[in-house]
Order: sequence, then C-alpha cells, then structure tokens
Amino acid sequence: MLTRWHLISMALLAASTFIAASPAPADDDPFAWLEEVEGAKALAWVKEQNAKSTALLEKQPEYQPIYEKTLQILDSKDKIPEPELYGETVYNFWKDDAHERGIWRRTTIASYRTPNPEWETVLDLDALAKAEGKSWVWHGAQCLAPGYQRCMLNLSPGGSDTHVAREFDAKAKQFVKDGFSLPEAKSNVAWRDENTLWLGTDFGPGSLTTSGYPRIVKLWKRGTPVSAAKQIYECKAADVSCFGGSDILSDGRYDHVTRHPSFFKEELFMVGAGDKLTKLGIPEDSNSRAFFRGRLVFSLRSDWSVGGKTYGEGSLLAAKVDDLLSGANRFEVLFEPSARVSLQAVVRTRDRVLLATLDNVKSKLLALSLDEKAGEWRRTEIRAPGLGTAELTAADDSTETFFFTYEDYTTPASLWLSENGAAPVKVKTMPAFFDSTGMTTEQFEATSKDGTKIPYFVVRGKGAPTDGTAATLLHGYGGFESSSVPYYSGTMGSAWLSRGGIYVEANIRGGGEFGPAWHKGAMREQHIHNFEDFSAVARDLIARKITSPRHLGIMGGSQGGLLVGGTFTLYPDLFRAVVVQVPLADMKRYSHLLAGASWMAEYGDPDKPEDWAFMQTWSPYHLLKKDAKYPTPFFWTNTRDDRVHPGHARKMVARMEAQGHPVYYFENTEGGHGAGAVSKQTARVTALQYAYLWMMLK
Repeated sequence: MLTRWHLISMALLAASTFIAASPAPADDDPFAWLEEVEGAKALAWVKEQNAKSTALLEKQPEYQPIYEKTLQILDSKDKIPEPELYGETVYNFWKDDAHERGIWRRTTIASYRTPNPEWETVLDLDALAKAEGKSWVWHGAQCLAPGYQRCMLNLSPGGSDTHVAREFDAKAKQFVKDGFSLPEAKSNVAWRDENTLWLGTDFGPGSLTTSGYPRIVKLWKRGTPVSAAKQIYECKAADVSCFGGSDILSDGRYDHVTRHPSFFKEELFMVGAGDKLTKLGIPEDSNSRAFFRGRLVFSLRSDWSVGGKTYGEGSLLAAKVDDLLSGANRFEVLFEPSARVSLQAVVRTRDRVLLATLDNVKSKLLALSLDEKAGEWRRTEIRAPGLGTAELTAADDSTETFFFTYEDYTTPASLWLSENGAAPVKVKTMPAFFDSTGMTTEQFEATSKDGTKIPYFVVRGKGAPTDGTAATLLHGYGGFESSSVPYYSGTMGSAWLSRGGIYVEANIRGGGEFGPAWHKGAMREQHIHNFEDFSAVARDLIARKITSPRHLGIMGGSQGGLLVGGTFTLYPDLFRAVVVQVPLADMKRYSHLLAGASWMAEYGDPDKPEDWAFMQTWSPYHLLKKDAKYPTPFFWTNTRDDRVHPGHARKMVARMEAQGHPVYYFENTEGGHGAGAVSKQTARVTALQYAYLWMMLK
C-alpha cells in the first residue's frame, strides 16, 4: 500500500516542473533573487561560493584520504546487495565503480544465498544514459503481481524527485514498444491490470495540489492517450495528495483510492463495482499498513473510542474490510505500545504479519499469525542478533520468505533470511570498513528544558579523552515521526570514529522513537522542543566532560538541517562547528517553495499570523543577528534538489555574509535531495564536510 510512510521515504515531490513558479517573495527580502534556481546571477553566486570553500577545504590534510576511502566504500563490490523480493526472485539495484549509475539485476533465492550469486542484468542504466544522452538516476520500479513481468520504471534526470515513467518488460529485458509512457513530472502510477494503470500526474492547470502533488486520480487504458483516461476521484487543491492503487495479493484483491488532506491524515476508499468509491470508517489520522486475509491492518496516531471501547494511541488494529464497509465496529488488537515501546514497521508475508518495534530505541521483531477458527492472533519473537537495529528489508505475500538486516554503530550490517517459517539464518555480511576494536556504545539521558528525558547514544574509542577535549559530532533529525536508530556507517566510521572522533545520536522529540506522542511533542506550536532537546543533549555532553563547546560540532540534513540551523542561531555558545545539509531555513517562505506546503501539518502555516507567531521564534533565517557571535558553519545543498528548495541554504549563507559572519558553502549541480547522483559526487561532499569538521574541532 502507498501510505504516508512512502511519502516520507520515496519523495516529497516538487512543483510541476523543476523551476516552477511560486508566489513572489517579500519585497523586503534582499536575497530573494537566490530563489531563482537556475538564474544566471544565482548560479554565478554559487560558482563563486564553491570556489572559495573548496579552495580551503580540499587543501585540508584529511580531505583526500577521506575522499578516496569514501569512494572505495561506495563502490565496494563487497557491500550487501539489498534484496527486493518478487515472488521467488530476488531483484537488486547495484552501483559500483564499473556501474556509476547502476544496473537492475536479478537471481534466484538459492543463488542469492551463495557468496557469489549468478546475477542476470535486467537493465544497465549507464548504457541507457549513454545511449539517450541523459544523466538518468534510478527511482525504482512498480511491477504487476503475480507474474511481475510488466513494470513501470521511474527514471530521474540528474536525481531530482521528478521523473519519467516508462513501461518495461522484465522478461524480455526491454522497454515495451508503444507501451505506457509519461514525460518528466511527479507522477503516481500503479498497475490495476495488464492493460490499465492508476494514474496521477500533471494533467495541466489546476491538476496539482498546492504541495505540487497530483490531485486527480484516473484510470488509463492501454492504447489510449492520457487525455482519454477516466477520472475516478479528485481531491482538494489544499490537500497534500491523492492516488489510486491495487493490492493484488495471494489472499485477495483490493482496489483503493487514498486521499491525504494533510501529511499525517488519510482517507481510504475501497473501489467497488462500476468504480464506485466507499470510504472506510477509520480515523483520519490512522495509518493504513497492509491488507491481510480480508482485513485492513492499520495503526492509530491518537486514542480512538468506538463501539464502547477505547484503543490507545500507537496501537495496531485489524478489522475485516467488509465490517469497515458496513459500519460494524469489530476490531482485533495486534499491538499495544508502552511508554518506551513503539511500533516502527509492518510487513506481511503469505501467512504472517511481521512487526518491527523499538524498546528504548532498541529493535525487536515479532511475527503474528492468525488462527481463523479460534479467532485469535498468535505471536512469536524473531530473535535479532543483538541490541542494535533490526529492519525488515524484503518480503512477498506469495511466500513465507522474508529478509531482515541487523546493525549497530560498530557492527557491520548483516542480512538474515527466513524461509517457510524457519528460524532466520545469516546469509550476507557487510565488510568492516573501519577498525572498531575497543569502541563502545553507551546510552545516556539528558533533561530538556521542560523536564522531559531525552535519550542519546555515544560512540567512542577506548581511551577517548574524558577532560572535554575530544572532537565530538552530535547528529539529530527529530521530525515526521522518523526514528534515529543505531546504524553502521562505513563512511562516518572511517572519516570520524577511526580518526579519534566521538559520535553522538540524539533521540529528540519530533521523531518516532516512542510513538506518535513523541512526534507530536515537537509539532507546530511544540516545535521549539526540537531545539531545546538537542541543546540539552549538547549541555549534557559538556557536563559529563565527554566534550566541550570548543570541540563540539553538530550535523543534520533536511528537517535535521532546520534543526541544526535553528540550534546554532539560538544557542551559538554551545558549538564550534555546524554542518547544515540540504536544509529548510526560511520558514516564512517554505510553504511557497516546491513541496513545502505538504509539511504545514508538521511546522505550521506561516501565512497565518497565529502560526507565524510561534514559527518566527525558531526560523533560522529570521533569527540571524548582525551583533551575534556564531560558530562558522558549513552549508551544502544541491541545485537540482526539487524537494527542499536550494534557496533556503543560499539565502541563509548570503544573509550571514552580509551581516559580517564567516560561513562556508558548497552546492552540487546534481543529486536531488541527497549527497550526489553518482559516487564521486557523494564522496566529494562527504570529504568536504569531514575535512571542515576536523579543521574546526581538532
């Protein structure tokens, strides 16, 4: 099912074209011209900034070895080939030094289990890019069950969220002549059957929401023009999005349309005879997770009282679709949270519903099976190999096969496979990209301004200084109910930990570590807690003499870029270095720039005086003061980021310079909302930011 979680992970798509028009900026903003993404004046400014920053940072002794090591890691042939299950076939998209843009390939499960699987290349993206003269970046495939022969491939030029969609025959390994094809846009497509697509795209003026998503759902028949597609549903311009889909499963078929009136709300309609839509009676702020044995499995973001019972916030429920259609209030409780235990993910196999949970930010996996005769769900724990992060990676509803990964800060990721209900076995292991001998991971708690306990992880080497002189990097995100969990990063480990740095991950409010309530604790009026929690962790690190302001740096990207941008302007005395990645910064303008309007449920509507009253207290662009003393930050973004507008970072840097504050800046010309379209670009950005950190903190 395509749900809110997909909106977070796949793309908060941008306006109808890459440089789509937006309402004019305020007349009193002297740096508004930097919002012209590809304007000649703006690009000249970018070129000048890049030259200044790279001239200094690339000369740092750490730059070249970090660049070379990062490139080696990114192009390593020993990485785990991440699996995607289509029935009994394992697909994988792979990039290395010989495949800069990547290959889409497949093998059998039996072959995948071996040290050297026999891969069959399905599509060579480098060859396609060369043949067509396009810098294609893979954005995934949607393949029609149960045969998975017909697929719609999404290919992005340069890594932007917008993409073209083309029909591909996975058996013949070629694009379908005169098949379904859409030009570059932020289209939503899904198969209904071999000759019909669910379609949402830019149909012309008025067909997109103010967030830049399709607001019209159509059914498009093979061999007909897009203009002839049948309209099924239309949502409001102020909504975030709406889209149609078909879950064609081993135990049933479900045609549905979903409307997102805001980022954290959804309405689910089942599509019946004559394409008639019937809304299901579940709360708007619930999250549809899966269909299973005639049931809808969904989670709650708020307490729900129905049928004389109250189901708690963060619970996972199941209800027969027929009951939901008829209004019968019969629900089965699959999971109930507690103060420090929360639901993270739901994946189904043929016979089970798999749950990933967090217990004080440590993973647990559960398998639930339904005894239809007894009318009860039975649960078993799937043992993870440690107290780090276990993530459900791949499953298919036609089999009892699934994969999960395990990792922590100093343990390379391992891939585990369970077949036919058997205990999982380890089938792949990521090589160690840095020496973690003697390194330890500890969990502490800081006390935020309002008394809330904020957990955080500290990773450090044996013998690390305890006198406050250790170079320390504090990272955070804290938004959109996305959890910051322990993970293994060869690039961070080799560039930072193995060189003597201490790494810290803060589990601040706004994330999903402790369920919906933890997220709500930093939404809208409460978003100031984001910055208070993060600064509280910094103060706790200083109080424990793990580090000191002279040796403390912070890093964050996207929402995390807003976090660190706001934190260093609010609490400049706590830090020496700041890495601000693809950030939000101008919160007065954000809802008018690209996909920004879709995030108003998270931050607020700056055009409403009552919302701007609290937003201006943490909008980095508006907090800057000429007479303040700030740490010298390093901002970087991407010209082709059509999710978070590059104007945020550009204007923040320009204003700092105008006020006389030193600042470093770098802008990639490719990469979308990430660190680069190809490995060399990612390696360069990685080396620049760690060279900066060592220059500032050692």
